[in-house]
Amino acid sequence: MSTGTVRPSRTRPTVLVVSALLTALLGLLPAAGPAGATGRAGTTGGASPTDAAGDPVPSRVDFTGADGTTLHGLVLAPPTAAAGTRDPGLVMLPGAGPGPLAELRAAAETYARHGVTTLVFDKRTDGYSMTRRDYGQPADDALAAVRLLRSRPETDPDRVGLWGLSEGAWVASLAASRSAEAAYLVTVGAVGLTPARQQAWAYRGYLRHAGVSGSLVTALADTSVRQLTAAGLFPEAGYDPVPAWERVRQPVLAEWGALDREAAPEESATIIRQALDRGGNTHYTLRTVPGVRHNLHLTGDDGYDRPDRLPADYAATEAAWIQRLATGLPTATADPAPPQDTRSRALDPLPWYRSVWFEAVATLLCLTGFAGYALTGAFRRLRGRARPAALPGAAGWAALAGT
Repeated sequence: MSTGTVRPSRTRPTVLVVSALLTALLGLLPAAGPAGATGRAGTTGGASPTDAAGDPVPSRVDFTGADGTTLHGLVLAPPTAAAGTRDPGLVMLPGAGPGPLAELRAAAETYARHGVTTLVFDKRTDGYSMTRRDYGQPADDALAAVRLLRSRPETDPDRVGLWGLSEGAWVASLAASRSAEAAYLVTVGAVGLTPARQQAWAYRGYLRHAGVSGSLVTALADTSVRQLTAAGLFPEAGYDPVPAWERVRQPVLAEWGALDREAAPEESATIIRQALDRGGNTHYTLRTVPGVRHNLHLTGDDGYDRPDRLPADYAATEAAWIQRLATGLPTATADPAPPQDTRSRALDPLPWYRSVWFEAVATLLCLTGFAGYALTGAFRRLRGRARPAALPGAAGWAALAGT
């Protein structure tokens, strides 16, 4: 799909040692769910509010992103676009994961029904994977998408902005800090912490909710995240989003669900507000949305279930905020941030006895010892030699269990 240069993988030889750990953590990972369901709004996407009659007008598009990569997207214009109006535009960026445009289509259609032309596109596959990524690359892709949308006849080129969910908020804020081509910035579930610190906090919450307690919580959340990072299996683990937020000059609408269990929302909202203040940006709206989870979808009482349903008023407040930008910039306002039961913790470097290489060597030695006993016994039997008399049964079971 790409003609760009792909950098060599940074994965270390210890991948085999920690791959099982990575698989287990991915099962627990509260990764940002799609902001819209696969398919059309009103079918698998749940509630689909509308302000304008009719369906959005879809147009398939291709454009060139960073390093020459060809990206495939979909523009959804408001039903009124055929009347010759020039509406504001919005480029939508998904959270972590493969990021096909279908994930955001229902949400994008809802924005289009509220009078905002939206562009969603398939996330790149070259340069973005579970073990290798650089947020600067999708940020350049996002700006290329902004330029495409600015060139569309149904769009007002001076009113095209960026929308980012979770990991997409890191990308969108970085892109906005790089170029004034994006007229405004909307984020959902933005994280002000490093990815490693945020994931450790989210893991702890999900583990406790699942009934896990004691030292196992620390082992699975903190220690495992540090080991994955040390093994090169957690790309951008130390990315600091604060400098990018300090450079954002565009008006900002940053939203968090009141039941967000993934973004450490109380800390993140505070960090991002302080970064905007330090950068001199006084045109922001920080909003807490009641009754919804990380991606502003409906949820149960605790925020840990993940139904794929949009609220009845989804995108109404956001679209109205975008439309009002044509008449003037907003003044700085902030809702009280969603409360957290616990605070995040800084992840200290691994001690020597928990380093990836030390534990890999220790595991290999133990495996060699246990498996070696069994293999030696089998070899002696094949050669017809007598087994040692001392506790052969117990030693055999120990070797099997140890292996």
